[in-house]
Amino acid sequence: MTIRNPILRGFNPDPSIVRVGEDYYIATSTFEWFPGVQIHHSRDLATWRLVARPLSRADQLDMRGNPDSCGVWAPDLSYANGRFHLIYTDVKRYGRTTVTGATGVSLRDFHNYWVSSERIDGDWSPRVHLNSSGFDPALFHDDDGRSWLLNMLWDHRPGHKRFAGIVAQEMDLTTGALLGERRVIFDGTPLGFTEGPHLYKRDGWYHLLVAEGGTERNHAVVMARSRNLFGPYEVHPDGPVLTARGRPDLPLQRAGHGDLVDTPAGETWLAYLCGRPLPGSDRCVLGRETAIQPMTWGDDGWLRPALPQAEGGDAGADVSPEVGHDDFAGAALPAAFQWLRTPCPERLFSLTARAGHLRLYGRETIGSHFEQALVARRQQAFRYTAETLVDVAPANFQQAAGLVCYYNSSKFHFLHLTADDAGRRQLQVLSVAPVDEGHGTLSAAVAVQDGPIALRVDVDEEELRFAFRAEGDEEWRWLPETFDASILSDEATLPGLPNFTGTFVGMACQDMSGSGMPADFRHFRYTERTARQP
Repeated sequence: MTIRNPILRGFNPDPSIVRVGEDYYIATSTFEWFPGVQIHHSRDLATWRLVARPLSRADQLDMRGNPDSCGVWAPDLSYANGRFHLIYTDVKRYGRTTVTGATGVSLRDFHNYWVSSERIDGDWSPRVHLNSSGFDPALFHDDDGRSWLLNMLWDHRPGHKRFAGIVAQEMDLTTGALLGERRVIFDGTPLGFTEGPHLYKRDGWYHLLVAEGGTERNHAVVMARSRNLFGPYEVHPDGPVLTARGRPDLPLQRAGHGDLVDTPAGETWLAYLCGRPLPGSDRCVLGRETAIQPMTWGDDGWLRPALPQAEGGDAGADVSPEVGHDDFAGAALPAAFQWLRTPCPERLFSLTARAGHLRLYGRETIGSHFEQALVARRQQAFRYTAETLVDVAPANFQQAAGLVCYYNSSKFHFLHLTADDAGRRQLQVLSVAPVDEGHGTLSAAVAVQDGPIALRVDVDEEELRFAFRAEGDEEWRWLPETFDASILSDEATLPGLPNFTGTFVGMACQDMSGSGMPADFRHFRYTERTARQP
């Protein structure tokens, strides 16, 4: 099904959507990026504004040590009893299958938590641990006043189906205590990989919406219904409600993992996960995004897309390119930026140590899963330019700071100022790609003078180039290499690793000597383009 509505650019995937009065809120995944969960607000389902990242404290989230693309998965946002309720998974271990194929053991750790708040932008409560039996938890508030926790059930045992169905268990909405025993309410369909459950009640029917087929090209939104919350559930007679499987020509791929919302006028909309491949490629450098689709209820009581299937469609081309100029003049990090894993940002950066600058303190390597000084924002278009001005004085090769295009610890291009063995400052690019298995490549060094240096990256779809200039110079000096931007994608990976985040661009500082070298960034400018550079 082609989507004629624009995707919600800048959103992460795994949307959960809720309406409170005339206000709509969407919560999306943030994976290893801190603060956790992004919540956007709208009044018209078209114009959205970031209003909260609720998981901002150590008593809500600590992802130090979490593998790439783990951390916060599939948050669920709901409203009941005068409060917003947020359920989320913190994935601590992804774990490759230790024996080839479905018969091997797959040990993974998924911890599901609950926080709540009276205001969407308020002070959210400390987390309450719910269970660790699987991921994608969600709350369903029944019309009898009872609330139910749903999640997929993970089965690590050799010879068993990994995705072992959807379970439900009653939850006390005042304490978070789980009541009674969990019950499997849906085993899934032959598409497999049954996850992302959401439950709704309409005309006496319980409608269960799940994601199936995996989160790649076979992804699909599947629905089933029952007169009883615990089933048995009858699967939608049309098969998947929304999918792009078998249609590589569609501009939006991976359609799945959805959630429904009703407007005050009684219209129903589906927010769901999707991906936009680079033109002529299967690689999605923007990662997994969120789209929204009008739906309609048929006379038979089943939900279907409101738009007819058609070729083409609008994949967001009507949205004006974004321009972001951040000069770090305030005491808080601009809203577009995030950092990795730790709830202790004061060890990574400061906006007050030097007025008008973002100071990064060199910590662990750019590939660390624990404490790295990397502050970045999402890439939201296939073509963009980013610039920054950095003032740093590295003393040795273990110290480096600069501009980074970053997917995760195994996929990045890092234009950085460092020092050679004689302590002379130089500029290089460290590139790490999945095919390198972490070895990486280092471009030829370019000697640079002391003082602030402006750094620039231009990305044109799959091509990436770096440039630099001394402060006050008018002309950019372009490095001769053209780097592969497409490796910063979900699809460029080694087998068995999760890849969910999309690409970020930002500033980084590492100091493997342990002395915490500071690097001061005066500004960061991000400008999207609609055409290739000449």
